[in-house]
Amino acid sequence: MIYSRPGEKDAKVQFKTRYDNYINGEWVPPIGGQYFENITPVTGEVFCEVARSQAEDIELALDAAHAAKESWGKTSPAERALILNKIADRIEANLEMLAVAETWDNGKPIRETLNADLPLCIDHFRSYPRPGRHDQPN
Repeated sequence: MIYSRPGEKDAKVQFKTRYDNYINGEWVPPIGGQYFENITPVTGEVFCEVARSQAEDIELALDAAHAAKESWGKTSPAERALILNKIADRIEANLEMLAVAETWDNGKPIRETLNADLPLCIDHFRSYPRPGRHDQPN
């Protein structure tokens, strides 16, 4: 199948011109206010700008992750499985859009993303919460 370029009328994905950091459930601009151009290997053109994060941005993300750790740790394995399976469902429901976005970002052939990368990602989300997979010693 041939996919339209992002931004065209029938495209599976429309990119925003700029992406901030996603920290603690919110999109936040980088503390330093800087962005870098994201160039697609498909055409060699800039297709969006992405936050150029610095140590302070990373610390904010780490603080949010550490704060979430306690509540996630108290979540029952059954509830965690439900959440992880919902993530897999969302990936599956948006498979073509995600494949086009990934291909546009990294230049990999879309057939690999559609038939290998994303199905493997879905499998990871679905298989981790199966009985016997959680609470395994490292």
